[in-house]
Amino acid sequence: MPERSRRARYVVAAVLCGAAVVWLLAGALRENLVYLQPVSRAVEQREEQGTRTFRIGGTVVPGSITETADGVRFDVTEGGATVSVLHHGDPPDLFDDEAPVVCEGRWQGKAFDSRRMLIRHGSQYTPPTEP
Repeated sequence: MPERSRRARYVVAAVLCGAAVVWLLAGALRENLVYLQPVSRAVEQREEQGTRTFRIGGTVVPGSITETADGVRFDVTEGGATVSVLHHGDPPDLFDDEAPVVCEGRWQGKAFDSRRMLIRHGSQYTPPTEP
């Protein structure tokens, strides 16, 4: 077998292996991406979201927090839209009325079923005032 033919086979095999690795990595990244959407957009795209996991961001509606057997139920609002959230697990320490939250989960009918909750905060730290 000529040297040129053998070299061409190696090049073709290397290109095919590289393409397979890129294809596998792209598929894995696509499966693991979790998008953040404001409440208003998430409500608009509820049907398209289906049961995919994503993050929803908004502000906790005052007076809507109630404890459940395994977490909390509360409403989140943003842009004129409001969604009921059922969070499983303990909420963060800073969770309270009017707290800016990001919840990760999926739609469960008209409510959002959350498995992870983060409190958004600004980049400026203000120490607590002493009495």
